[in-house]
Amino acid sequence: MESKITSASASKDPSFCSKWPWDSNKTSKSSSGCDFQVPWLFRSMQSVGSIALTSLTSSLRFGHGGVVTGPKKKPLSSYEQGEAEQRAFAAALASEKDATVLEFYSPKCRLCNSLLNFVLEVEKRNSNWLSITMADAENEKWFPELLHYDIKYVPCFVLLDKNGQALAKTGVPSSRAHVIAGISHLLKMKRPPTF
Repeated sequence: MESKITSASASKDPSFCSKWPWDSNKTSKSSSGCDFQVPWLFRSMQSVGSIALTSLTSSLRFGHGGVVTGPKKKPLSSYEQGEAEQRAFAAALASEKDATVLEFYSPKCRLCNSLLNFVLEVEKRNSNWLSITMADAENEKWFPELLHYDIKYVPCFVLLDKNGQALAKTGVPSSRAHVIAGISHLLKMKRPPTF
């Protein structure tokens, strides 16, 4: 007799639906007969949210140019960063190009960060005779060079010849334009003549 009561009460429509709106895209029907219909406004928002989520995950997965970049690498420690910069500096001097520019910067310096693209462009345009290497002035690995070249401010660019001898450095930075003018002056000192 008890089984008749249970089956009779289960066939009635429930007075309360326990299905969540975000589960509405799942096609499984509950045995309780609860069929939640999402209002049209929320259905369109759900579609927009789905598109946004898809584009976000694809942009995180793909780098620039649509190339799969893989998982992000762990940032280098201060020691590893200093080692990498010093290896780059040694490679620049070993290349025996006419000149090397050693840029002393600080990761906290907004002016230094604003010059990054400019410096990369300068190196790209003059790659046949010039190497540019960056040195974090806050990293203790560069302490001997900071003393040797008398670096008291950042950004500071030091021009070196192919033997590693310092020829000149930029002055105290007062503005971005001032630093760019200083870099241009350094490059004019060593730029090979064009015929």
